Amino acid sequence: MKETALTQLHISLGAKMAEFAGYNMPIVYSSINEEHKAVRNSVGVFDVSHMGEFRLKGEKALDLIQWITTNDASKLTDGKVQYSCLPNNDGGIVDDLLVYRYKADEYYLVVNASNIEKDWNWIKQHNTFGVEIQNMSDDMSLLAVQGPNAVKALQKITSVDLSSIPYYAFTVGTLGGIEGVIISNTGYTGAGGFELYVMNADARKLWDAVFEAGAEFGIVPAGLGCRDTLRLEKAFCLYGHDIDDTTSPIEAGLGWITKFTKKFVNSDYHKAIKDNGPKKKLVGFEITEKGKIPRQHFIIKDAAGNEIGVVTSGTQSPTLGKAIGLGYVKTEFSAIGSEIFIDIRHQSIKATVVKTPFL
Repeated sequence: MKETALTQLHISLGAKMAEFAGYNMPIVYSSINEEHKAVRNSVGVFDVSHMGEFRLKGEKALDLIQWITTNDASKLTDGKVQYSCLPNNDGGIVDDLLVYRYKADEYYLVVNASNIEKDWNWIKQHNTFGVEIQNMSDDMSLLAVQGPNAVKALQKITSVDLSSIPYYAFTVGTLGGIEGVIISNTGYTGAGGFELYVMNADARKLWDAVFEAGAEFGIVPAGLGCRDTLRLEKAFCLYGHDIDDTTSPIEAGLGWITKFTKKFVNSDYHKAIKDNGPKKKLVGFEITEKGKIPRQHFIIKDAAGNEIGVVTSGTQSPTLGKAIGLGYVKTEFSAIGSEIFIDIRHQSIKATVVKTPFL
């Protein structure tokens, strides 16, 4: 397994470690519930250095990005970030990603750890524009400092006015005595906060500075376990679960990042789905019966026992105290309030389609 620059630190802190996307990653330190609530109510820190970072530079960098991504990157200005996805040739998604615009001829793409090699090869394959592309993934570390007190904690160790950085925007500055930190008002928890990109050599120094600054707020290290429960409460898609090589962004409710004002890979296919209406949709649902937790791949049925879909993500929400999930169902069962049934251990458990985000 690969290690991040902080893997040995996590082990020394007593984290439960496990393989994730080829990396030895911290899953939980104390408990998922405790870490979840700390992030939702105050501040926690995730080491997500396993994520991939690609640098695209050149006169035609935007042209390449416009062709390989569904969103309209021409709307970006310097210092702005955009959520997007890479469509494949078969009607699905290669990956979802963030697009960072540094300047008109320079961009960073941040991709999922499990898809780094696949994404790299896909982008290279479509780089008929002469764009210089560089894989920075093994050289960079990424800390996600998340929660309502993240700004207060981080402001203590930087002269950058963090409150002036809008959501989905970034700047480069000195933080914790480290120059050239990418300070990005993004995250995957829905709790607010910043993602901090540094070179590997500075990762431990940044970690220590952040924890010293956040001590008064009860800052905690947080593992990938609660990262999943936090993102699910906000109904954020997880690649390999709610989106994959077979799902269209239109079916996944990602029409807002799929812009048909331009041409992109396989755009006509997705436009046809939008125009004709998808046959299946990703919906959120909740289960009120205690002790019944939906999990990925569980079958979704109608009242007559007919199979109508499949669960893609599910958990017991620490904040709401009930079981929640995402899944694809036939469009006729996707309306808010629809009654569906989840096949859990050979029992059909009643669930209700609800509006997302759950929280």
